Amino acid sequence: MKFEVTILGSSSATPIFNRNPTAQILNINEKLYLVDCAEGTQQQMLRFDIKANRIDHIFISHLHGDHYLGLVGLLSSMHLNGRKKTLKVFCPPPLKEIVDLQLKYSETTLNYPVEFIFTDATSRGVILENQDIFVETIPLNHRIPCTGFLFRQKKRLRKLIKEKIEELQIPIPYYTAIKKGNDYEAPDGSIYKNSVLTIEPQEPKSYAYVSDTLYNENYLPQINAVTLLYHEATFLNDMLDRANQTHHTTALQAGEVAVKVNAGKLIIGHFSARYKTLNELLDEAQSVFPNTELAVEGKTFVISE
Repeated sequence: MKFEVTILGSSSATPIFNRNPTAQILNINEKLYLVDCAEGTQQQMLRFDIKANRIDHIFISHLHGDHYLGLVGLLSSMHLNGRKKTLKVFCPPPLKEIVDLQLKYSETTLNYPVEFIFTDATSRGVILENQDIFVETIPLNHRIPCTGFLFRQKKRLRKLIKEKIEELQIPIPYYTAIKKGNDYEAPDGSIYKNSVLTIEPQEPKSYAYVSDTLYNENYLPQINAVTLLYHEATFLNDMLDRANQTHHTTALQAGEVAVKVNAGKLIIGHFSARYKTLNELLDEAQSVFPNTELAVEGKTFVISE
């Protein structure tokens, strides 16, 4: 099952130096999920050939402008482009009022339903479940209510051993039961154990999106052993006091989080506009967690294939 994330924006409060504020696209089994929607997100989607009509779920971490100011424009474009199917927006409760007010004064009635599902920044919880994934909120410590999001694959059915299935000429109607772990009884009464007909599926993979937060360890157990971790790294550690004042994390701290949760890989992003180049931030995170990469705009990180 395809499971990958494409970076659309990696800057923090302001767009600068060819970096846009935060937005990401997850492709999970050819379904697209948008995580945060800063100004400029539509342009980035056009730039990287992301089709807006394929997005049915949007997740907004919190109500600082660099994480949601592109949303109303995106909703309006979907309207103008003839969207009819329901769009689900997972967000802090006040966002609905913000969207409704802007639509009211522009005298716009969307041609499609928008369903708002409100997040609770004080506790973790599953906010979405479908045939592919679970999505949980990650309570964070920012200056206003803020959540991250944990995307976890569901465990897949066992994989058929094609050669064995063909050798025994097992009829197709038996495939689902065998994938679920059942043995196969042939017409002559012979019993073939499931273990000789199938192999274990790939272990479920996970992606944690840790948006703006003061460094703390409250959320670490929830993201333990995550396959791919995105963690904000707004400042270098020589600006730790500034990070603490603004409830942000340094690149060094992001690397320490990755070590403590035994992450498979770390992506750092949400870079302060003060940094024209990002090598120092990368070096700092890699000093404690070598398997770190930058959230470079347009880059796609494969979590599972």
